[in-house]
Amino acid sequence: MQKLGFDNDKYIRLQTQNIRDRIAEIGGKLYLEFGGKLFDDYHASRVLPGFCPDSKIKMLLAMKDEAEIIISISANAIEQNKRRGDSGITYDQEVMRLIDAFRGIGLYVGSVVVTMCSGQPAAEKFEQKLKSLGVPVYRHFPIPDYPSNINGIISENGFGKNDYIETSRSLIVVTAPGPGSGKMETCLSQIYHEHKHGIKAGYAKFETFPVWNLPLKHPVNLAYEAATADLNDVNMIDPYHLAEYGTTTVNYNRDIEIFPVLSAMFSRIFGESPYKSPTDMGVNMAGFCITDDDAVCEASKQEIVRRYYSALCSVRKGEASQSEVMKLELLMNTAGVSPDDRPTVKAALKKAEQTSLPAVAIELPDGKIVTGKTSNLLGASSAALLNALKELAGIDSEYKLISPNVIEPIQHLKVNHMGNHNPRLHTDEILIALSVCALTDENAKHALDCLSELAGCDAHSTVILSSVDSGVFGKLGMNLTCEPLYQTKKLYHG
Repeated sequence: MQKLGFDNDKYIRLQTQNIRDRIAEIGGKLYLEFGGKLFDDYHASRVLPGFCPDSKIKMLLAMKDEAEIIISISANAIEQNKRRGDSGITYDQEVMRLIDAFRGIGLYVGSVVVTMCSGQPAAEKFEQKLKSLGVPVYRHFPIPDYPSNINGIISENGFGKNDYIETSRSLIVVTAPGPGSGKMETCLSQIYHEHKHGIKAGYAKFETFPVWNLPLKHPVNLAYEAATADLNDVNMIDPYHLAEYGTTTVNYNRDIEIFPVLSAMFSRIFGESPYKSPTDMGVNMAGFCITDDDAVCEASKQEIVRRYYSALCSVRKGEASQSEVMKLELLMNTAGVSPDDRPTVKAALKKAEQTSLPAVAIELPDGKIVTGKTSNLLGASSAALLNALKELAGIDSEYKLISPNVIEPIQHLKVNHMGNHNPRLHTDEILIALSVCALTDENAKHALDCLSELAGCDAHSTVILSSVDSGVFGKLGMNLTCEPLYQTKKLYHG
């Protein structure tokens, strides 16, 4: 059982109060740039065991009467049909999903701002679609030499050309469907316009990682570098904070590099900058809520290994470069961890060696490892899943939860009517078959009831899994890694 190392209730309480304190300091509106995921922050829940994936949303719900949300999206991303790496949906679809999700829990979405507008047809079509649905939409435009040309930016030909976004609350949360959407530019443009309208407004940034009051090489911060290896982010000591206060804090390269520009912008707007360092701009309180550093360190080290395997598979698929893998190897070395420290890896490889076929291993909450092999009826993922459920339910390993008489008609349907060449049942098919059997078999019902216990469990496959099987593991909340190999030598892998 993974040890908890983070006090989530304390986090929500401290985080809410810190944001309210920042609003009070400003004495007006606070434009809060939200980095990372507002919903389903599973990276944070993996490296900070005890952190709930919806913690940020709970924090905002505690302030929902004060909060208004602006969603920014780049016109270039719309035009290029840019997609999120995790869900695979396009940025414009993600904006629609976010609006529905925020509204569904009672948060107020004030508007959408389309940044970098320069007449992109797809962006204009998206704008019209939102307006037809009653969503206010504003436009921001490219600014030559942004962000270096401060005189041009802080002028009528810079931020002055942007639409002024009408807001009505004291906390304006600026979020986006993904990186490169113009969140910071939206915040700064609004502060410029609010100042022109005689309205007090300030800026702050909410980034969970890196955790500013943990050491630079703490595994939690190394795990953040692992998560952003594709962006080449690097954690750094904040030199401005050290020089001003004599205190060592951690930030990352992009915020440190842009700080002199931000400070100069604030000075042009307000007469002086309210912040002396990038760390000053942040409001994150996660570092104060760690209750067991050893548990957090171990969880973070495991996350680095998972990211390493993810990068290996991405390289195999042609979606990443070898430099990303090399960076993760350096991070593993710095953290003192290796793939051998992931117990499911050894177990899966051993099973595959014994059977000469793909295998999957799952580590259960009590630390016991079960495996699954490839057979005529089941793929290794399906076999491992059934074996895990039997173990959790206390059912004899030889007991057949699903009779071959149930499996064979499904195989017949797949091959003879649906055009599939592989007769083995995928994990989604096996769970449907198990659900049917649960109607008449108490053991099957008991096994099905144990599905929720798989959340947070590690799994490893000796081959890259199909999107179906990897998707099922993801929906169950399991942490899957794969060897960077395909089961077949085909060029196309669906």
